[in-house]
Amino acid sequence: MKNIIEQSLIDFGDYSGVIEIKSVSGGDINDSFYIQTNENEYFIKLNDQSPERFFELEAEGLQNIKNTNTINVPQVYSYSDKPNESHMLLEWIEQGQSSQEDILGEKVAMLHNSYSSKHGYEHVTYIGTLEQPNGLYANWPEYYSSCRLKAQYDIGVARGSIKGKRQSQLWDVIDRCEEVLPKNVTASYLHGDLWSGNWLYNKEGVPYLVDPSFLYGDRHFELAFTYLFGGFSEAFYEGYKNIGVIEDYFDDVKPLYQLYYLLVHLNIFGEMYGSSVDSVLNHYSKIK
Repeated sequence: MKNIIEQSLIDFGDYSGVIEIKSVSGGDINDSFYIQTNENEYFIKLNDQSPERFFELEAEGLQNIKNTNTINVPQVYSYSDKPNESHMLLEWIEQGQSSQEDILGEKVAMLHNSYSSKHGYEHVTYIGTLEQPNGLYANWPEYYSSCRLKAQYDIGVARGSIKGKRQSQLWDVIDRCEEVLPKNVTASYLHGDLWSGNWLYNKEGVPYLVDPSFLYGDRHFELAFTYLFGGFSEAFYEGYKNIGVIEDYFDDVKPLYQLYYLLVHLNIFGEMYGSSVDSVLNHYSKIK
């Protein structure tokens, strides 16, 4: 571990010597550390089991968000996806607090006001450690059904978490996406994994987004996830509405958009998410 950290610093150009390495919280997937050298402070994520291009794609997602000039993301200094030494070296952000979550909402809305001509993404990404197939689609319901729900269906069937009535209902819901979801949707820039653990404030109270699973799509897909596990105050949504638009159809499709993230959690963590998946399927499926 220490050798990887020291090499990452050399790759970035910091030869000043390490003063401190300290384990810090950084999610369930990676081992995360604070580094202090004689020149700077850093945050590093290590993962010797990461899949192909794992950190490269995260760096790409961060850069896509940064290019919009809407909301801050940490600077990526270096990364590697070589087997047994996979890591990402980033700017260290000293975390602070803020009572102005409306500013976070406004910044996310500004991100969503950045647009692409197509939905989806150019190539495979990851949601957690699950491979997320992609492609560029003119039609949002087609992308969502084939690349999002169908991908999780395939994983769940292979792992045994989706079978029986759940399997039949999910296939029925996938087949009905064209009927239920809005078709004339502008493709917004989306973080793609926006839960309460993937944003923070620096010590000046400036909001940052971290750990994206980037895509272009319906902004309401992102908003639906913010409601799923909580962690966003009413001020966040008020701030969002100062800049962005939440369409009248949102309540009708919110559970269907949350279904994707529930399937991801079912396929990663197991049956503890099964009843929530089944509740959404019972709501949308014609199979009872």
